[in-house]
Amino acid sequence: QVQLVESGGGLVQTGGSLRLSCAASGNTGSIIRMGWYRQAPGKQRELVAVVFSGGTTNIVDSVKGRFTISRDNTKNIVYLQMNSLKPEDTSVYYCNALVRSVVNYWGQGTQVTVSS
Repeated sequence: QVQLVESGGGLVQTGGSLRLSCAASGNTGSIIRMGWYRQAPGKQRELVAVVFSGGTTNIVDSVKGRFTISRDNTKNIVYLQMNSLKPEDTSVYYCNALVRSVVNYWGQGTQVTVSS
């Protein structure tokens, strides 16, 4: 089992920045990938950015150049630095951990609201 605890969401104006954090605990040695998804009202959950245990990252095109994902493997924390935020970034952001390529764990979600 893996437990994920997120922090860092909130309300920000267009152009502002936020940093999300997600701390993993439990069987963290089995995690092969951590990252962030988001889900806006009435829309499907979508991948935002993930980082593999070897350091490779995958970031969705809509946030490239604005968002950065990083991971502290010693502390089992993944960060999402979000800059130049836009109203369309408003969503609930969920931390995700992938274990052994088949099991997904999710955090409780943190709201990010960008006002215009």
